[in-house]
Amino acid sequence: MGKLDGALVIIDYGAGNIKSIQFAFKRLGVEAVLTNNIDEIKAADKVIFPGVGEASSAMKMLIASGLHEVIPTLKQPVLGICLGMQLMCTSSEEGNTKGLGIFDVAVKRFSNAVKVPQMGWNVIKELKSPLFEGVKENEFMYLVHSYYADLCDETIAKTDYELEYSSALQKDNFYGVQFHPEKSGIIGSKILENFLKLKV
Repeated sequence: MGKLDGALVIIDYGAGNIKSIQFAFKRLGVEAVLTNNIDEIKAADKVIFPGVGEASSAMKMLIASGLHEVIPTLKQPVLGICLGMQLMCTSSEEGNTKGLGIFDVAVKRFSNAVKVPQMGWNVIKELKSPLFEGVKENEFMYLVHSYYADLCDETIAKTDYELEYSSALQKDNFYGVQFHPEKSGIIGSKILENFLKLKV
């Protein structure tokens, strides 16, 4: 497997607020390794796929490093956060971007009928996954985004902002959250802790 077998890896491809995620795990007593090394990512026990910024430029960085081919083949639990989750979908209206196609859902822009981006605290509801073990309905999470994933068969949490959308997705060993658990206080930490306990 490799020297990082058993480790938690955060994919460092130049489009993530990775330090705050790393600190969030440190508070849980786990040292996360930042890397874009494909062998290290494959060998890890758990993988975080972060993302902040613009979808098409983030996707270009993934393609440049070959990670666009690697991420969909990973067999361990993978958690996409914010733009990371959106890039795991089939496509995004942001920059007319083709995604990794892990989640069978398109990402769309909120209309100008609401303040864009949605920035601040909003509730998650209709929770369906071990990722939310011990998390109550309608807990507040911190969000910053202008684009959203539609509701679909893979939706495991919903949020209302102009319309109901997927604030979390799951397919097999792949999980995605639109909110920032690393900025969402005790409940966000609980979700990260649940992720660390997941088995494939």
